[in-house]
Amino acid sequence: MFRLSEISPSENIVIQCHDNPDADALASAFALYTYFENAGNKARIIYSGKFEISKPNLLEMLVQLEIPAEFVKPPANFPFLIVTDAQYGAGNVTRFDAEKICVIDHHMEEKTERDTGVINSALGSCSTLVWDLLRKENFPFDKFPNVSSALYFGLFTDTGGLSEIYHPLDRDMRDTLVYNRGLIKRLQNTNVSLAELALAGNALNNFVKNDEHRFAIFKAEPCDPNILGFISDLALQVDGIDTCIVYNVLPDGAKLSIRCCARDVMASDFAGFLTRGVGSGGGHLDKAGGFCSRARVAEQHTASSRPGDILDDYILARATEYFTSYELVDAANHGLDISKMKMYRKLKIAVGHVHSSDVFPAGTPVIIRALEGDETIIAADDIYFMVGILGEVYPITAEKFARGYALSQAPSDIKINELEYRPTVRSGITGEVKELADFIRPCTARGEVRVFVAPLSRYTKVFTKWSPDSYMYGREGDFIVVREDDVNDAYIIREDIFYLTYEAV
Repeated sequence: MFRLSEISPSENIVIQCHDNPDADALASAFALYTYFENAGNKARIIYSGKFEISKPNLLEMLVQLEIPAEFVKPPANFPFLIVTDAQYGAGNVTRFDAEKICVIDHHMEEKTERDTGVINSALGSCSTLVWDLLRKENFPFDKFPNVSSALYFGLFTDTGGLSEIYHPLDRDMRDTLVYNRGLIKRLQNTNVSLAELALAGNALNNFVKNDEHRFAIFKAEPCDPNILGFISDLALQVDGIDTCIVYNVLPDGAKLSIRCCARDVMASDFAGFLTRGVGSGGGHLDKAGGFCSRARVAEQHTASSRPGDILDDYILARATEYFTSYELVDAANHGLDISKMKMYRKLKIAVGHVHSSDVFPAGTPVIIRALEGDETIIAADDIYFMVGILGEVYPITAEKFARGYALSQAPSDIKINELEYRPTVRSGITGEVKELADFIRPCTARGEVRVFVAPLSRYTKVFTKWSPDSYMYGREGDFIVVREDDVNDAYIIREDIFYLTYEAV
């Protein structure tokens, strides 16, 4: 695993943003610059391309946060080059010769040169990736408030004003950083130029609408990601549109902004469907975003004969496919024929549980944060958090826990230190964050809870008892499960988790 501390303090480091850098590129470069300068390195920030930065809020950001970004034209040779929010050799990065190359990025990985670095395309911003690297080095954020403000603004702009956040680490950074609220507000309010306002107007006149499924697709010229969110917020207010995609085509792919107001379409789910296998996407119930890699789309999609970019064709085809791809199940009245479903029982495996009122006092609104997303419940003496062997978290009543599990002295099978994300809970009142790992008590499934199970043959959405206003979703190969002792408790279990935790009766 890459660590910033692997880089020697004797290195002279040049940190390069992509051409025409945005707030996320500048913020991640500034945070790296500050870290290395504080660690004893000599560092500088550069960018190149056809034009110098001219966007008003970026110029204000450079001045107010004292970001020493330099505009540099090739040729030049650097001993150690770090490319951030982009990849060395990519089409949006001017190439400089370098003896050693490091890449720190959150876009889909391309075939590019690098000696070291890290790429995590699941994250909504490069600022998040850099923040995570810095906190692993115990960086003193409290001593560098400008870094915190820069990183927050980088995340803000790259996720449509925080409405298109994909990953729990994005949410953790958003909720943790102490930033200059007045400055962020000022930067927000100098975000749209007259030219961008005209661009938004042109995009709203350039659309495809599907009346049957009440969705519309709007294409914009290349612009700041925030402008896409601005356009999609306007588009969703149009009568007859319940779901909209606003996108622009870039040299390496397409940036998407998505808005939804239909009960059976979660924006985060729609974004994931559109970008699956070709990029990354996610967000919230009604707002999301994503990115589709041009190279990945070209590998997987055959364009139609109609004129236009292959990305135009892909987005329209994939969006249309989504609305005919799924079945809808409501746990309260699911109509599933359980007589045709197979019976399974929980394996006697060691998992974990947490009394919700041990973490926060009963009556506290608590946000469960895990890879599956955020879920809010009210802490109570009779509500537990179950933690599965892959770190999945879900609430359960004390009554159901007593029927299905027994307390255990043996350690659980959860490899907490190997999880992609260690689940946390956050107080909805104070904002205090606690790791569930600090409260987990081992327990073992009794093997007495039995469930009716059927494999999914197509994409399926399930409104559960716990979340009647949002749904779980599963793909072909996953399983729909109905508890024998409560036939209105229906939910989805991922294929990999199911085979590790259940056996046929």
